[in-house]
Amino acid sequence: MSEYIELGFAKLDIERVKRRGYCEAVFCESKSDEQLVKIFQAFCDTGANVIGTRCCDKQYQILKKHFGSLLTYDKLAKVVTLVQREVEKIGEVAICTGGTGDIPVALEAALCAEFYGSNVKKYYDIGVAGIHRLFDKIDEIKKANVVVAVAGMEGALASIIAGLVDIPVIAVPTSVGYGASFGGLSALLTMLNSCAEGISVVNIDNGYNADYSANQINRLIEGKR
Repeated sequence: MSEYIELGFAKLDIERVKRRGYCEAVFCESKSDEQLVKIFQAFCDTGANVIGTRCCDKQYQILKKHFGSLLTYDKLAKVVTLVQREVEKIGEVAICTGGTGDIPVALEAALCAEFYGSNVKKYYDIGVAGIHRLFDKIDEIKKANVVVAVAGMEGALASIIAGLVDIPVIAVPTSVGYGASFGGLSALLTMLNSCAEGISVVNIDNGYNADYSANQINRLIEGKR
């Protein structure tokens, strides 16, 4: 059986990297300051790199008091990383957004992808309301091994991209939009019902899960399984 670290309130899966290829991420949002510090410390003591998602600025400041310059934090993405050893970056993941409002979710995906060892190129604000902006970038996007398409409103970006490229497309619906977007549900349904083949869809605002799948695809293509 796999080993784990018993903290009472958490069982840290220290061997996940052996089974899955990537270490466990810490979902910070629902944890107390004390729990978060103890979790980061336990992972840190093993010599591992640590990544936390949905980390608010207050939580980051608490962590910073304990781990100092080892930490890197992006307030917009709410991603905090503790890096003790550098990870070689391979391949390429293209991360695209429909609008500027989708950037926080896209940036979560981008930072997590880089943390796990993928090169990332970002293409922001190339949504269908000005589709010529996408066409200007599509040749660059095609050079990637996988695309992450992040969009709110009606969520059409993923379908358009998937109809233009021969690489996997991972769609991320966001909660950006007015009333009838239902907090991202309209974008989610658009992506799930896309006529364009080869689209995989993750949960609303879940940039992390999109990055995880994108990294697995990128790693396989680069022969790094």
